[in-house]
Formats: sequence, structure tokens, C-alpha cells
Amino acid sequence: MPVKVYQPTSAGRRNSSVLDFKHLTKGKRREKSLSSRISDHTGHNVHGHITSRFRGGGARKIYRKVDFLRYKDGVPANVAAIEYDPNRTADLALLHYADGEKRYILAPKGLKVGMKVLSGEKVEPDVGNSMPLETIPLGLQIHNVEMQPGKGGQIARSAGNTCQLLARDGDYASVIMPSGEMRKIHVRCRATIGSIGNGDWQNVRWGKAGRVRHMGRRPHNRGTSQNPVAHPMGGGEGRGGGGRHPCSPTGLLAKGGKTRRGKARSNQFILRRRPPGKHVAVGSGS
Repeated sequence: MPVKVYQPTSAGRRNSSVLDFKHLTKGKRREKSLSSRISDHTGHNVHGHITSRFRGGGARKIYRKVDFLRYKDGVPANVAAIEYDPNRTADLALLHYADGEKRYILAPKGLKVGMKVLSGEKVEPDVGNSMPLETIPLGLQIHNVEMQPGKGGQIARSAGNTCQLLARDGDYASVIMPSGEMRKIHVRCRATIGSIGNGDWQNVRWGKAGRVRHMGRRPHNRGTSQNPVAHPMGGGEGRGGGGRHPCSPTGLLAKGGKTRRGKARSNQFILRRRPPGKHVAVGSGS
């Protein structure tokens, strides 16, 4: 879908853009039986403590119940609509099953209204079909990948993301993650064929701070601009950097510091780490 750019009629419109929603089903509103209002506790845990800073506010959203399991085997479903979801970057596809049940799934690229989708162990590897990794042909693009059998898809669920099934060896399959990491996943885990649609979402320019506030993202306050009691990098005369490496309010290194536990059980499933970020000098001499 193309990105629509408006004329600079105001300071907020200048250098801003929006998605062209022509690919969505016109006039289709959300399925009320699959929607529910949720209370907003953004950035807080069950005790009310802040666990993720700079989150809160924003427009009220109605949550859509998405089927990440895809365990309704052998029952064909018709794609009734492609809908917008305010809770994620990907679009949703409304399925009408042959037995009368309705479910939402993540809309992959190329899935259109009127197409048929199916889930099961022995189905055709078509776009939108869900099947175990042991029956998916090697080299295909997949999304909504499970990490444990029966837990539901957890990997590659945002707009434009995809994984690639590389190889199979015994009870495990080698899958390349969207980050570039190569990981072993049990062959009984399920995945959906295709890549997530709405890939142009990353090309949208918000244009003004208000549009970001509507998404529930509050202003980010730099550590160096805070008081010494609030941040390790705070205080000092002028705009100094604090004299130490960038870190979080709890002292956790922000650039290059390792945050993964060395004895994590899942380390044995990682075949190749993801490439380092741009802040890490690779191949530099002495």
C-alpha cells in the first residue's frame, strides 16, 4: 500500500505522511464478538509500579482477540475482510469458518478477501495456511512462529516481518529470525506461510509530536538533563555527559552491554547470534 503525503498546510502537516488504507475492506467495522474494551495500565505491572518508562495516555483502543494458535485443523475458512487494528502495526484478516465460527488472524502479504485458508499438518503451503515446521517446505517465508508447541505464535508478528525456514535436523528446525539470529525450534511448533503485510508502515513520518502521543508514547527525558538523584548521568555543570558510559536509571549499560544471562536455558537453541548494532565497531584493528 502506498504512503500518502499531504500538502504542507500547517507545521504539523509538513514532512508528515499517512498510510493509504485502500487495501482495507471498505465500510467494514470491527467484529464485536471478537472485541473487548481493556483498561489502560500502560507501562505498569500488576502492582502499579512503572516497568516501562515514557508510556501512557494516548487514544482509547478496543482490543481485537487474535488467534495466534491456529489449531482449528481441517476446517476451511473464508477471508471475509481485511481490517485495521489500532493495537499493532499489522492488519487483521477476519475469517469465517465453515462451521460458523469467526476468528481474527494476522493478515499476511498477498491475502485478499474471498481467499480460502486452512490449518493442519497436511495442507498446501499457501499464503495464510498454518502448519507445523516439519511439513513446511524448506526456504519458505513464514511468520507467527511458535517457540513452544501449543503456546501460540510469538515470533514475526509485526508489519513487514518474516522468518525463513532454513533446515531440519531431527526434532529441530533451523529458522532465521527477523533480527538475523539463527535459532533451533522444535518441528512440532506451528507457523503461518507468508510474510506479514502492511510493510510500508515503517515509511510513515509522524510529522509532529502529537501523533506519537496519540499512540501512547510520552516524551523521552534524557538522563543528562535529570537530577543526580533521578539518574546516574544527571547533574553536573552545563550539559555534560556525566563522565560515564550511557546507562539506564538503574545503571544498566545502554550501548554494547550484555543483558542476556549466560546460563539461560535457551542459549542451547541459538545457532548464530544476531549481527551487532551500528554502535559496535566490528573488525577494527588494535
